[in-house]
Amino acid sequence: MAAATKLLKKSLGAFTQIQQCRSNANLSASTSVGQRNELFNQEQRRQRDAVGRIEKIEVRYLGLPEDVTLIMNNNISTPFNCAQHLSEGHCKRSALALVDGSVPWDMHRPLQESCTLQLLNFNISEPHVVNKAFWRTCSFMLGAALQRAFRQEANLQLHSFPGPNIKSGSFVHDIVLGVQNWVPTKAEMRAISAEMVKLAAQDLRIERLEVDHELAKEMFKDSRYKSEQLPSIAQQNQSRVTLYRLGEHIDISRGPMVASTRFLGKCTVSAAHKLANEGPSSAFYRIQGVALPIGFALNHLAYGLLEQRAQKLNSARMPNEPFEEQRQMQLS
Repeated sequence: MAAATKLLKKSLGAFTQIQQCRSNANLSASTSVGQRNELFNQEQRRQRDAVGRIEKIEVRYLGLPEDVTLIMNNNISTPFNCAQHLSEGHCKRSALALVDGSVPWDMHRPLQESCTLQLLNFNISEPHVVNKAFWRTCSFMLGAALQRAFRQEANLQLHSFPGPNIKSGSFVHDIVLGVQNWVPTKAEMRAISAEMVKLAAQDLRIERLEVDHELAKEMFKDSRYKSEQLPSIAQQNQSRVTLYRLGEHIDISRGPMVASTRFLGKCTVSAAHKLANEGPSSAFYRIQGVALPIGFALNHLAYGLLEQRAQKLNSARMPNEPFEEQRQMQLS
């Protein structure tokens, strides 16, 4: 009896220690996210304060109901602010902007000089640019959904997502998990898909911020793979790194992305492919999905074909290949 009691106490002690370790790990992850967001907020405020004397610019809006010239604030006003001067419908429909007829521009990114402006939605006659931004945004959202879906003990680490290639049939996010034999169930895939849908329902504004290399290193010092990618990215962009944020999730991407998570409609996270082992107990996985913009509907059979296609391994650059930002830029 005494031996059994001693064994029970020992087991309870071990259990308490495990719980404490998990609690500490969760706290550490939460602290890292909080610190990253605080640095993002500080730099965002610093850049706004640095604008100084406000200068006016002319923004020539081209589109329905008619062309019009707007007087806006340089380095403060965004395409979304321009849409607010037009109508509520423009604010709701516009997913992306086009500056001077050729430069895709985030809806919440301040304009930097007088320009022409077009507001893009998914029903325009040439939707290629906005579709690529949507596909890129889906990958970004998938990273946020994966972080929400996995428990801390899974040791999830986000790697990167390759440039959007709509012809591939799937958007992608590469990750590392602390397990080498994960074969996801249908329930697990549905759970990740549900997190994507939850993000869409929250209508989270997608923010863009360009920072210097040193600040980016500080923000991602707890992320091995982001830290490894940063020097190459900064080298290609004059020591600058472009970040995006939705909610508390921050990641690296050259963009552009659509204005809000609400533009995501029907969505399925369809496959998880193991790519390679990473060390003695971890492995790279490629998570893939397919989605439609909000307001688009397909019958069950047609959408099912898209889901089947999205299950095939996407042939984009593998995460264990050398990271080449210039090649990524050309692809996306």
